Amino acid sequence: MTASGKTIRLTTAQAIVRYLMNQFIEIDGVETRICGGGFGIFGHGNVPCLGEALYPVRDELPLYRGQNEQGMGFAAAAYAKYHLRRRFMFCTASAGPGTANLLTASALAHANRLPMLMLCGDTFVTRLPDPVLQQLEHFGNPALGLNDAFKAVTRYWDRITHPAQVIQSLPAALATMLDPADCGPAFIGLPQDVQGWAWDYPVEFFERRVHRIRRQAPDAGELADAAALLARAQRPMIIAGGGVQYSQAVAELTAFAERHAIPVVETIAGRANMLADHPLNIGPIGVTGSDSANAIAEAADVILAVGTRLQDFTTGSWTAFARDARFIGLNVARHDAIKHMAQPLIGDAKLALPALSKALGDYQAPRDWVEHARQDRRAWDAYVAENVKPGNRPNSYAQAIGVVNALCDKRDRIVTAAGGLPAEVTANWRTLDIGTVDVEFGFSCMGYEIAGGWGARIAQSEREPDKDTIVFVGDGSYLLMNSDIYSSVLTRKKLIVLVLDNGGFAVINKLQNNTGNESFNNLFKDCPTIPEPFAVDFESHARAMGADAVTVSNAEELAEAFRRAKASDKTCVIVMQVDPYVGWTDRGHAWWEVGTPEVSDSARVREKHAEIESSRVRQRPGV
Repeated sequence: MTASGKTIRLTTAQAIVRYLMNQFIEIDGVETRICGGGFGIFGHGNVPCLGEALYPVRDELPLYRGQNEQGMGFAAAAYAKYHLRRRFMFCTASAGPGTANLLTASALAHANRLPMLMLCGDTFVTRLPDPVLQQLEHFGNPALGLNDAFKAVTRYWDRITHPAQVIQSLPAALATMLDPADCGPAFIGLPQDVQGWAWDYPVEFFERRVHRIRRQAPDAGELADAAALLARAQRPMIIAGGGVQYSQAVAELTAFAERHAIPVVETIAGRANMLADHPLNIGPIGVTGSDSANAIAEAADVILAVGTRLQDFTTGSWTAFARDARFIGLNVARHDAIKHMAQPLIGDAKLALPALSKALGDYQAPRDWVEHARQDRRAWDAYVAENVKPGNRPNSYAQAIGVVNALCDKRDRIVTAAGGLPAEVTANWRTLDIGTVDVEFGFSCMGYEIAGGWGARIAQSEREPDKDTIVFVGDGSYLLMNSDIYSSVLTRKKLIVLVLDNGGFAVINKLQNNTGNESFNNLFKDCPTIPEPFAVDFESHARAMGADAVTVSNAEELAEAFRRAKASDKTCVIVMQVDPYVGWTDRGHAWWEVGTPEVSDSARVREKHAEIESSRVRQRPGV
């Protein structure tokens, strides 16, 4: 019995929907529903019951019809990233292959620590009709099913076997998705019979509730230890990760760096933490970074890592730093704060940075160190300016990036993922405004680009409807997943999609060649099973999905097409061929550990193996 004694009889599916409808969060002084809606493809495992529950609230909790469940998950991840993890979308899929298609998207959200709620069909709890359509049978474990696979790629997992369990499961899932230290996707399996079972729920469970993201203050002892270490630094550096934006600590980071004159470098996820022309922004760090950032990283004696999980592309597989450099790990997640024997400073960056600044007092980095870093950045800026210049070489990713960078609005959102474009965007993009770049490299997932662009545009249209979402995608990722061009047209969520065609998986071909191997099975022309390769007509394909589309021959034509796309209110696809061999950004790279053959009949492979292994001595010890 509840305090009021009042109950309401609902099905499991109806209770889930009603609960989500009444959960709000305060953003910039405005109370907004945490769940912005959902992406759904119906099947027998979710349409009779969950579909019935969603229909009456279709205006308040919009359900976007996806074309592929994996794409739905990518769109949900991009939506959450735009909203800095303060809002999320749910994805609903039927039992069987529909749900299986969400596994990759869930892994992406898990790696990037993004909230996403999956409400997926499951087999019958009663087992009376077993085996049912699309059920996986495990002879020695009848309770084991496809949905159990999500345990590896979610932060919260549950299977509802009785309607009453919703009362515990939903708040726990929501708390996980809103937890800054443990944020990630939540999965709730909904057996087909249980979805329709009813129970008398306490009405208090559905009362309107306003949530707030918890901010953890740093421990006084950890703060004192971090300040003491940083105060002794002669060559300090800050690594700014994506967590800076999620904690809304961009202003605090900038103020901290300015007060103490400490150079800042950005991770891939942390791109757009600082404007390109800020005098303390020394550039992106790591394998796909800049000469300027990697040069100071190699010389720094104390490194303050803020809101970063220190992925290998950031650390150059842990060769980017001096072996005796000391780390301070400022992070809400303990797991990240202690990496590589760092001095942990566990807490919210928005609170911890001002506290650390106060503890440092008047400390400033030596002037010659700061000027050295600025000189390196000026040299890198000169390289980038030449690298993106139209006509300086055959068509390249960098040239296309330069064209868009020069013509877009400062609040337009840039989306890309996987392949060669994350490296090229990270190295060559000059940030025009804070939080405007989404380079998905936590999971480096092909197919995210267009689907993620659609999800980002849905979010952007809620807050900045007059701005554009601009997607950079290679031909390989386009062929893998392109159907959300159609989704964007249907829902009138305009995208500008740049398809840069280099005839296959050119960046992996580049890696293949750089490790001494012959080109094989990456570029279409190098596939022995393809007798006569031919170019895909991406323009016609995009037009067939309802988009405006044009093929351009060079950077000048790209600029004109981009101006027209900006002026249009319709999804536009611009196609340009780029050279698969010439035009890659050839500076700024840190070492990256990849497995290479120790034994090979190829002398070139053996030579490259020895060359790559020779850099291993620079790897820092630690875990």
